[in-house]
Amino acid sequence: MSANHTRAQSRGIRITVVGVLLFILLVIAAFVHRTGQPRVMPAAEMQANGAYLLETPRDIGDFELIDHHGEPFTPARLEGHWTLLFFGFTFCPDICPTTMSFLNQFVEALEGTEARDTQVAMISVDPARDTVAQLAGYVPFFNEDFIGVTGEFLDIHRFATALNTPFRKVPGQDENYLVDHSANVVLINPRGDYHGFFKAPLDLAKMKVTYRSIRVLWDR
Repeated sequence: MSANHTRAQSRGIRITVVGVLLFILLVIAAFVHRTGQPRVMPAAEMQANGAYLLETPRDIGDFELIDHHGEPFTPARLEGHWTLLFFGFTFCPDICPTTMSFLNQFVEALEGTEARDTQVAMISVDPARDTVAQLAGYVPFFNEDFIGVTGEFLDIHRFATALNTPFRKVPGQDENYLVDHSANVVLINPRGDYHGFFKAPLDLAKMKVTYRSIRVLWDR
């Protein structure tokens, strides 16, 4: 056997080995990438994690409220990103500050695109006391990017009703009254439609993985 033939055989073997190794590396890389991607949870698992999605996202109609900067808060403010809405009030002694703190932790745990296109808004269920100035001194305390929203009582009531989040003033109290309201967090999709809600009590780890799953399902 000639030396040239032997070298050709050796070169062919090396090329084959390199090709096999590259194939193995590609398979491993694809597996790692796939396992690193959020998976789509079935509805039962989402509900076990506290997320309830509407079978068909609902158009919540027109509305015109006002944010804590004095700017209009209309349907256009809900389009092009995901929005988490919490209905509360600044004089709330427990549920509201706890939930707002939780939502701050939640958005701080998000990364990349999830962090960039997720907004949080607190809709006041006590517009008589929650003026623009009152919200401006309350909402940014939890997160500078959070939005406080107020408006006329009937407008807020219609908005809350469209999102299945009723509230009512506790009767028989003085000016330091409380307001009964839901502690759920409403999820609005990038079309501005009512997509579902996260049921209280909220769990950071469960809500984070479920939110990612919801987004993956939406992008399909």
